[in-house]
Amino acid sequence: MGLEEEIEEIEEEIAETPYNKSTEAHIGRLKSKLAQKKEELEKQQSGSGGGGGYAVEKHGDATVALVGFPSVGKSTLLNALTNADSEVGEYEFTTLDVNPGMLQYNGANIQMLDVPGLIEGAAEGRGDGQAVLSVVRTADLVVFVMDVFEIDQYARLREELYKNDVRVDTEPPRVTIRRKGKGGIDVNASADLDLDEETIKQVLRDQGFVNANVTVGEQVDIDRLIDGVMDNRVYLPSIEVVNKADLIEPDYLPTVEENLRDHDIDPDEAVFISAEEGKGLDALKERIWDALGLIRIYMDKPGRGVDYEEPLILRSGATVEDACEKLGGEFEERFRFARVSGSSAKHDEQQVGQDHELADEDVLRLVTRK
Repeated sequence: MGLEEEIEEIEEEIAETPYNKSTEAHIGRLKSKLAQKKEELEKQQSGSGGGGGYAVEKHGDATVALVGFPSVGKSTLLNALTNADSEVGEYEFTTLDVNPGMLQYNGANIQMLDVPGLIEGAAEGRGDGQAVLSVVRTADLVVFVMDVFEIDQYARLREELYKNDVRVDTEPPRVTIRRKGKGGIDVNASADLDLDEETIKQVLRDQGFVNANVTVGEQVDIDRLIDGVMDNRVYLPSIEVVNKADLIEPDYLPTVEENLRDHDIDPDEAVFISAEEGKGLDALKERIWDALGLIRIYMDKPGRGVDYEEPLILRSGATVEDACEKLGGEFEERFRFARVSGSSAKHDEQQVGQDHELADEDVLRLVTRK
């Protein structure tokens, strides 16, 4: 029996087994085994040259993946936002390869990837699905693009990403594992866990752990536990975009909003756009910027003053050390101290060290050794 057949057999058994306290441990073992088999299949396909991803080199300050089913308008949106020239057609599967474009916003270069339209079964390889999903895994942000008349696409898109180990809008579970030389598996939990200790130990054994200390820092179900044990999960933020908003009749808008709420999307948080008409794009750019958590740092350059035209782009929470690292060269090697003006400073030109956390639109001057 091949891996694909084994995976299908395990999935069927999980689906057919009623979940209750007496079957919890059994289902846990099945899910753990399923995760292991899927990882084996992924490695096998990568090693044989099959199941690989599209080759897209990352450029710019961040990368955004436009994810949607065929014909939702991703190519039109990419062309409207960037300097790309993605083929646009009124039929499905126009995009057969990944098309990159560069969005320039607030001084940042944000790489936008128009990936081929997902279809149901993508995680199992339908329609080059695994190759498409491999591109999404390398992004910094997922933008779900939905047709205004097919909001149900959202749940199916999230499911396909989940099956490919992409966890959207969630933090990694607080599960840490430290191998040890002997003594078996010890479980320590800071929460009163619903999962019994033997189930937790069995999941770890299935993943090859024989002697280990396991710390669980939150209430986890079996799926979150497995996520904490596996090292191939990717955690990404996302935003929801509703395209073709120009086609909404006023009396249909409440239906659209109700459909969004049915999928736990706040209509006020979704970005309504018309890629074809170029409407709503400014709001979308702002949401992308905020979701990526980018900040602008204006460099005070000796003899030239403050450069407000080409800021240094960093991530929220970045320090002076991160700025030096991005600038490279003498700034890393010969750093003495820095002077910062802006919201992160107690006063203008505050002298700080490398551990100082910067804020958006700070002015930074680096002083180096001669």
